[in-house]
Amino acid sequence: MLFGSSVGKKIAMAATGLILVLFVIVHLIGNTSIFAGPDGINAYAATLHSMGPIVWIFRLVMLGVFLLHIWLGLKLTLENKLARPVGYAQKENLRTSYAAQIMIYSGLVLLLFTIYHLLHFTVRVTNPEISHFVDAAGRLDVYAMVVLSFQKFFITLTYVIAMVFLLLHLSHGIGSMFQSTGLNNARTLPTIQTAGKWIAIVLLVGYIAIPISIFVGMIKL
Repeated sequence: MLFGSSVGKKIAMAATGLILVLFVIVHLIGNTSIFAGPDGINAYAATLHSMGPIVWIFRLVMLGVFLLHIWLGLKLTLENKLARPVGYAQKENLRTSYAAQIMIYSGLVLLLFTIYHLLHFTVRVTNPEISHFVDAAGRLDVYAMVVLSFQKFFITLTYVIAMVFLLLHLSHGIGSMFQSTGLNNARTLPTIQTAGKWIAIVLLVGYIAIPISIFVGMIKL
């Protein structure tokens, strides 16, 4: 059984991680439509909404993948701690990066942020006073909702901090995916790890560019 062994869990962890990384990349590409102005992101959002239940099914599947990824991470972390003597664990920590040591914590922070993000922009209950505008074409005015949200310091700060945790998680996690599946060796590992770090940095810059651009007034109503 896939989840019956440590190797099986690691493979499942890598598979769910890959799915989530791809989603994060696609999600960023969609979000950058805000730089095209109100019509850009409102048209993008309207296209998603026109898919009806398909979008919600996709969201639920992705949430399930995320929860499975978290559960596998918790299980593997607990198993590793129980299997290793305290002295060995301390020596191991000296050889690993800070991002690697806090993987489980950064993952839990991202889970909490995802819940907040869904309540904020999908369910639209955290700031209802700015969540029901429509544009001239009769579409939900996502542009106004996003701009009015990120004009608030606390919301911008929350998103920026969350994306820093995403950077930490992915900077180690992307390389770990290849290690878990055995798709690397001593020669390719440094390249894979470096590529993982650069992907994480690009995603960080891309994601925080939106709230920061709005907060400093580069994007406005």
